[in-house]
Amino acid sequence: MLTVIRTSWPLLLGMLLLMLGNGLQGSLLGVRGSTLGFSSIELSLVMSAYFAGFLLASRVTPNMIRRVGHVRVFAALGSFVSAALLLFPTFQDPIAWIFGRVVIGFCFCGVYVTAESWLNNAATNETRGQALSAYMIVQMLGIIIAQGLLVVPDPSGYLLFVIPSVLVSIAFAPILLSISPTPAFESTKRMTLVELYHVSPLGCVGMFLMGSVFAAQFGMAAVYATEAGLSISQIPMFTAAFYVGALIFQYPVGWLSDRFDRRVLIALSALIAGLASLMGMLLGSNFYVLLASAFLIGGLSNPLYSLLTAYTNDFLQHEDMAAASAGLLFVNGVGAIAGPVITGYAMGVMGPPGYFVLLAIVLLTLTGYAVYRMTQRPAPSSGDTIAYQRLMPTGSPVSVEIASGLAAETAEAHEAQTEAQAESDATPPDKTAI
Repeated sequence: MLTVIRTSWPLLLGMLLLMLGNGLQGSLLGVRGSTLGFSSIELSLVMSAYFAGFLLASRVTPNMIRRVGHVRVFAALGSFVSAALLLFPTFQDPIAWIFGRVVIGFCFCGVYVTAESWLNNAATNETRGQALSAYMIVQMLGIIIAQGLLVVPDPSGYLLFVIPSVLVSIAFAPILLSISPTPAFESTKRMTLVELYHVSPLGCVGMFLMGSVFAAQFGMAAVYATEAGLSISQIPMFTAAFYVGALIFQYPVGWLSDRFDRRVLIALSALIAGLASLMGMLLGSNFYVLLASAFLIGGLSNPLYSLLTAYTNDFLQHEDMAAASAGLLFVNGVGAIAGPVITGYAMGVMGPPGYFVLLAIVLLTLTGYAVYRMTQRPAPSSGDTIAYQRLMPTGSPVSVEIASGLAAETAEAHEAQTEAQAESDATPPDKTAI
């Protein structure tokens, strides 16, 4: 890990600053929109727009990079992000904010695609897994630290919009001054959603549901906190609790994933997160209960992204994993677009508790479906399972493909080792040596 940090620190530093800007603007818009009198539905559409732009960019950005190169795409999208952040306090209208969030989501996805490509190109086969882990940790730390910036100035002013704009602008300096262009993108084999569903119904349904859960955390947590009457100092603590939990639980969930039936772990994680949502709904008047609920929900729901990907890969040939991961990312993106809208509707009908009601329904639905799928086919044998690769829903298709490649390489190495051991055991001893 130290080698990765030493060789890739400019890229990791740049990504940390980018995530500071991205994490701050998401929470800030939720707080500012509520103070401006935007309804829950209007704010949910604003938050959903980010994921619509993100999903669009995941399809478009590779072609843009092939046409004009990594550096130009990176610089152009970064400029748009910095400019868009400054326009939010100027045009305080839900429609303008929706268009601005589409731009922000599109540009951030494009920036992630480019940065992750550079990271992959800079890593060796031996350090690629460590590089992906370091990148994931930097992403989560950026979002967590960003919440603390929300308490510095008055969120009703301009300064908090200037801060993420400046952070994003500064972020490009260490990256562009230290990174060389990467090879052109290679076309990934496509897999239809129907084919993907037949491979793993639980993977597809689970990814759709988890997209809505993640979007509710990333987009609507600050909206809930504001409407629930939390203070400016409490709002960033509440939103950060989701990501602190996600960062801490990734490793123990990954360790368990390689040792138990993944469907049991999926069902159990979703069940505990669903119960934590009910706890937040019933006991949300206590701030410390809210923190505990957010910590458990984020900690147990975010690793499900990696868990569902690994479970789907268990039923695939190695060469199909990248295509399947791209399909799962698309399904997750569709769920992420729907998540804030449904959450906003629930909060409009039931008030702030509707936020936790939506999370509980989605997570408990996943629990029930995972249990149902256990009755439909047996779990793959331990020798056929693919190694768990840690991923976060904030990543782009590039990080997903990197993780799929690592999983395939690990599986191939394990198979080669098993075959070599079998041949060694089958070879009779050389009696001439006696």
